[in-house]
Amino acid sequence: MKTTIELKSIPDDKYSDYRYDVIFNAYKWDPQVGDHNTIARQVVMMEEDTAQQLEKWAEQLSEETMLMEEALVHQPVLAKKLGLPKQILKAFERLSRYDRNNNIRLMRFDFHPTTDGWALSEVNSDVPGGLAEASVLPEIACKYIEGAKPRKNIGESLLQAFNERLEENSTIALIHATSYSDDRQVMEFLSDYLQVHGYQTVLAAPDHIKWENKRAICIMEGKEGPIDGIIRFYPLEWMTMLPRKSGWKGYFDCRVSSCNHPVAILTQSKRLPLVWDELGVDIPAWKGLLPETRDPKAIKPGDDGWIYKPALGRVGGGISIKEAITEKERIQIIKAVRRDPAGWVAQRKFISRPLTDANGESFHLCVGVFTVNGRSAGFYGRISPFPRIDERAGDIPVLIFKGGYKNERKP
Repeated sequence: MKTTIELKSIPDDKYSDYRYDVIFNAYKWDPQVGDHNTIARQVVMMEEDTAQQLEKWAEQLSEETMLMEEALVHQPVLAKKLGLPKQILKAFERLSRYDRNNNIRLMRFDFHPTTDGWALSEVNSDVPGGLAEASVLPEIACKYIEGAKPRKNIGESLLQAFNERLEENSTIALIHATSYSDDRQVMEFLSDYLQVHGYQTVLAAPDHIKWENKRAICIMEGKEGPIDGIIRFYPLEWMTMLPRKSGWKGYFDCRVSSCNHPVAILTQSKRLPLVWDELGVDIPAWKGLLPETRDPKAIKPGDDGWIYKPALGRVGGGISIKEAITEKERIQIIKAVRRDPAGWVAQRKFISRPLTDANGESFHLCVGVFTVNGRSAGFYGRISPFPRIDERAGDIPVLIFKGGYKNERKP
């Protein structure tokens, strides 16, 4: 499919105002990573057809992902091939039954414009970030860019999902690493949004919850009481580093509506394609959009047609795109793969197609498409001068041409 997108710059004399607006009103408390400004000076302009196609793919991928999770829950032998910590695989033994309808399923699928059209790189299945950037940031950007409109608001989609499962004035616990500002900002956004729409919220660490008869109870001083819903922004593999007395395994078989339930870790693993053919699930969208993926041991050393990814890698870290990393990091990755190939995967490399702004600067783009319970729920954009989209990338709003098309008519 033709990638009908372009970069448009925030006017130079407005950028400072825009940046402060984003920091204070879009929960962007980490606007700088080292020497890299993470609030882009540009916006992505997208035509309606392109937006609709990405959303259609994401919805197809989401349904297939949930089917794979339901299959893996009952096939622990296959789950062992995903490179997950043993403590997590053991915790799944507590799960006698999983019903997706009792929970809320949030995912983000990352797409990249390439020399051959769009390519899917992965799903952020467990704790996808970029929620405020996909909700508030586009609304702010439209004040500075003429002829643009936002797409969807992920906060609204999550609110509707909870409305279908919880009663008015219910209490939702927002579980996160409370000492990290970049995690806290995500939870503050959701807390503010949910409170405005009638929910009580508790900003808590995972061990602030205890479990009684598979129900969640908050034990934070001043916030004690039953919890009706959970939004988890704490990577599941981090749970294994908590003390046993924290009771973290209670998240697996709880009867509280969760976003996301721990089953999400099964499809977070980049090694998932290695068990596709054994799952007995039809997944044409995944097989058609994801580059060929293999076990690292099947790749000839030094073959530049492949990249390595850590099985539970996040934020682009550890990906061996030669043009985007130092030789030192490349060597470190190769050594890590050799030491523990079961914790990595090899993926056929695609050629990212950079976009050029009005100043002639080139950037690589990743468009994350959120889904909530299988329905598209918003776009999260990131750009980088490097073909690896990692912690150095800038957050960029994804906007739609008013009227749907650049020339206000369907081409």
